[in-house]
Amino acid sequence: MHDLRRQALESGKTVSRKARSKQTSPASSRPNSAPSSRAASRSRGVSGANSDEEENGNLSDETSFSTNSIDELLNGDAPDPVTDAWRADLADRIQELIDRKRSSVQGREKCLATYVRELTAQYAEEDIRGKEAELVVTFLKSVKAESSERETILAMKALAMTVVTSPSDLIYEAVCGPLKRVISDSASIPSKTAAIHCLGTCTFFGGASDDEILDNMAYLLEIVASDGAFIEAQDEAGPVVAALEEWGSLSTLIDDLANESEEAAEYFVEQLSSSDPAVQIAAGENIALLYEKSYRSLTEDDGATEINEDDVISDPDDIPGVPKLVKNYDAYRRTDVLKDTLSDLASTSTRRLSKKEQKSLRTNFADILDSVEYPTHGPRYQNAINHETGKRYGSRMAVRIHKEGVMKIDKWWKLHRLQALRRVLQSGFVTHYERNPVVFESLPYGFLTQFQHCVC
Repeated sequence: MHDLRRQALESGKTVSRKARSKQTSPASSRPNSAPSSRAASRSRGVSGANSDEEENGNLSDETSFSTNSIDELLNGDAPDPVTDAWRADLADRIQELIDRKRSSVQGREKCLATYVRELTAQYAEEDIRGKEAELVVTFLKSVKAESSERETILAMKALAMTVVTSPSDLIYEAVCGPLKRVISDSASIPSKTAAIHCLGTCTFFGGASDDEILDNMAYLLEIVASDGAFIEAQDEAGPVVAALEEWGSLSTLIDDLANESEEAAEYFVEQLSSSDPAVQIAAGENIALLYEKSYRSLTEDDGATEINEDDVISDPDDIPGVPKLVKNYDAYRRTDVLKDTLSDLASTSTRRLSKKEQKSLRTNFADILDSVEYPTHGPRYQNAINHETGKRYGSRMAVRIHKEGVMKIDKWWKLHRLQALRRVLQSGFVTHYERNPVVFESLPYGFLTQFQHCVC
């Protein structure tokens, strides 16, 4: 991978947050965000990259960076077993991609689609080992050229799958500049959206430092704060949703968000008034995560220090074994006003939205409101008593892993990481969770037995 810097880093290091703040950007300031920007169009996501395929029902994992719903996310099954014939096909496509000579746009699209499909369905680290540098360079050529929207998005999906399959500390530095140019300059909204997701994945797995992670979180927050105007995507829900989702994923890597929480929460609260449910839910999930991260477990060592009793909370249900929490900092100063807003969203009833959208808003914001009030409560928390155990069910969100059992998602940071992995891995999530140590280590928590309750 040592040739990666020389071959791909044409633009040098990414611009720092402070340096960026000195540059003039007509769409970067918050006042420039018009009130009408809340009336964003329906979120198209990356699936808009191929409208013909979508209309024909042929949209596949290769071009998608989205998870359509929590239910689909929880119910994802592993692909059916296959023979090793895919290895030869993958090796041929890799060689074609690296050679690239006299290749056509359609030919590269076909090779990229096969590459993404095979790396999604299989754990192919051995098959790409030693070829990562050449692959990253060839993918970046497609990203920079933007010969077609489909090729560009496939190349970014290929980058994301490569870094998840075989991480390298050099990949982030190589891809950050080209991806940000697509986000800022591309005329294609689906390409911008895919680039935001790819940037988040490469930042997470590609060797970015804490400062670079925070720098990209600030960059994503600018997109959110301007309703997309910062990247010339005003009133486009897709890039805003992507920026919200990737901000949430990256924030799970940062232990202390005391310096970032208030400003971020302010922008997320503004997005709660969006006309697009996907924007509202993504913003709400980030708010819940901020409140969760603003508390820590109370330990015996805290007895030696003075702690304000008003900052200590315990679970209102007095569940045995659940520790008290102490507030490290205020996630958001106007919590009372926020609770009113979340309560309204949790009881949404409007003809403007479909029944499915209304149900999704009510379910998600009931969870988010509960977590803002009681940070010990994770997603899908329920007070109902399990008559078999005599205990409350608590967080009932879980993902099924074959017949071995289910993995409990009882914290918002776990949900954010699960969603981020599913955006990239799609139907291959279970396969990678079982075989790919990079994926397992990013969500390394044990299973419940198959006999315990699971909302799957």
